Amino acid sequence: MLKKMLIAAVAIVAAGVAAPAQSKVQLSKIKLPPGFQISVWADGVANVRSLTQSPGGTVFAGTWNAGNVYALRDENKDGKADRAITVISGLRNMPNGVAFREGALYVAEINRVIRFDNIESKLENAGTPVVVTDKLPSDRHHGWKFIRFGPDGLLYVPVGSPCNMCDRGDPYAAILRMKPDGSGQEVFARGVRNTVGFDWHPSTRELWFTDNGRDNLGDNTPGDELDRAPKAGMHFGYPYCHEGTIVDPEFGGKRQCSEFEPPAQRLEPHAGAIGMRFYTGSQFPQQYRNQIFIAEHGSWNRSGSLAFNGNRIAIARLQGNKVIAYEPFATGWLEGRNRWGRPADLEVMPDGSMLVSDDMAGVIYKITYTGK
Repeated sequence: MLKKMLIAAVAIVAAGVAAPAQSKVQLSKIKLPPGFQISVWADGVANVRSLTQSPGGTVFAGTWNAGNVYALRDENKDGKADRAITVISGLRNMPNGVAFREGALYVAEINRVIRFDNIESKLENAGTPVVVTDKLPSDRHHGWKFIRFGPDGLLYVPVGSPCNMCDRGDPYAAILRMKPDGSGQEVFARGVRNTVGFDWHPSTRELWFTDNGRDNLGDNTPGDELDRAPKAGMHFGYPYCHEGTIVDPEFGGKRQCSEFEPPAQRLEPHAGAIGMRFYTGSQFPQQYRNQIFIAEHGSWNRSGSLAFNGNRIAIARLQGNKVIAYEPFATGWLEGRNRWGRPADLEVMPDGSMLVSDDMAGVIYKITYTGK
């Protein structure tokens, strides 16, 4: 029944009629800097999460628990998706991660990465996938994956910690990389509790990533992290040290914080910092170019009467390889402990606009700069 409902919702979008999910969207509440506007680019896309796009103009979107992968296209060039297809359905293992390379769509589930070759020629019937690797851990806790191809042509695949706090060794709490066929797998970075978003600096080609901090140390500590990995083999502290300075009460006695790479920027605690992209377009004003936009999915475990935090898009402003400011860019999805949307991922479009997925409202927004 659920599968039929999801397919029906996407069919409504394809027909150009607003799907029921749009009734949840409250665009008038979203606050952006002067000159920016936000609209719904695609609606009725249930549980939409990670985004990627092809050179041919197709946006592919994974999901967390809906089990679908969508393909969306703006074929009449009116600024919103007019064609939406459920390319893959019925995946039971959180097909969160999507990546595109040389005509093929890569999809990451918890324990495997699969590939659909020549996908744009068969969007209506994707067929049987090629298994790139099925040797990843099957733990569901922090098991969902964000994937991308790096400038080196390798596929980067994180494996989160299978718990709030534990020390399980490789390949857990790490970012792996491998060749496009799944061979040559190696650990690129360790001490990474749960990253669900990363990107490479447009000039230096260095990897930057978000990481979710541990729970049960308080409402306001530790913060999530924005980390920078200019080379392979670095360790970012988990489970021994958080934020670069906070010794973990369970595991901190084994190692010193000075042994690890500190974060490039402490982010809000429990904000759920996941999707992140460098802005590489030319539509936004100059001060936004090559800066980091972060989708903060939102907290779930702040206690008592404390307001949730996150549920926004933040920006980390860089000067060289240093973060000089961390501030909100788009807010309005959250009011105290009430929220109607949760930003999940970002994608810069060829025209310089930016897409934002929202897995709670089931929509993809489009942020543009008009100067008005």
